[in-house]
Amino acid sequence: MILILVKYMGVKLSMPLVSRLVAEFLGTLWLVLGGCGSAVLAAAFTAKLGPKGEEATLLLGIAFVGVSLAFGLTVLTMAYAVGHISGGHFNPAVSFGLWAGKRFPAKDLLPYIVAQVVGAVVGGGIIYLIASGKAGFELSGSNPLATNGFGEYSPGGYSLFAALVTEVVMTFFFLIIILGATDARAPQGFAPVPIGLGLTLIHLISIPVTNTSVNPARSTGVALFAGTEHIAQLWLFWLAPIVGAVIAGFVYNAVFSAPKTVSEAEASSRAAAYKD
Repeated sequence: MILILVKYMGVKLSMPLVSRLVAEFLGTLWLVLGGCGSAVLAAAFTAKLGPKGEEATLLLGIAFVGVSLAFGLTVLTMAYAVGHISGGHFNPAVSFGLWAGKRFPAKDLLPYIVAQVVGAVVGGGIIYLIASGKAGFELSGSNPLATNGFGEYSPGGYSLFAALVTEVVMTFFFLIIILGATDARAPQGFAPVPIGLGLTLIHLISIPVTNTSVNPARSTGVALFAGTEHIAQLWLFWLAPIVGAVIAGFVYNAVFSAPKTVSEAEASSRAAAYKD
């Protein structure tokens, strides 16, 4: 399905690109299934105990800390699994941030984003199918299926402005972590660890505010199954993460990029002189 959509948009598909798109699809699906799935199925789980079914209830849910860790683990595991194939974006904001940081070509933005959104929607659909298998399930509350929101759909009742600031700032720092951890000068082979832990920390900070997006595909994948009121707020969770990511990309490239070697500087100078 993803390949048909990309082909329909006029993108020429080569085998390396197909492999990368499938990797992005699977990685984003896993992120939504693991992260949002843990929030929906395990965050507030309770169990009734007793030899004769007495009303003795244990709170066994993983709560905010467990959900935060689940999101971090999805990125860490899939970055190691397929990061060497596609770069391990799993997030349109990450793709935009890497483009702004001159680490990713503009021509691949659209196919990557399509793959990520389709993966997220499939992940959201799987969560819905599992959750609806429990008697009494209904899409109720402010954040069904771990949707993101502000105002009455914010877990803590935070305003649109607070949500906007949160998503821009959190995504900015997420991209700074990604760009730094994957810099050629950074220790090699360990990038998924700080990236996964960074995403965990971001969730620990911002779940009460927006239920944490920093990922437009993740927000879209579950909102489509949760109702029009949640779809109506999606614009913020596309705009804010992409703005934060693009700012981070430009800042990292301008401030922290590796200095040119003497030979590179000479080549640039000669090329400029030749043009003149």
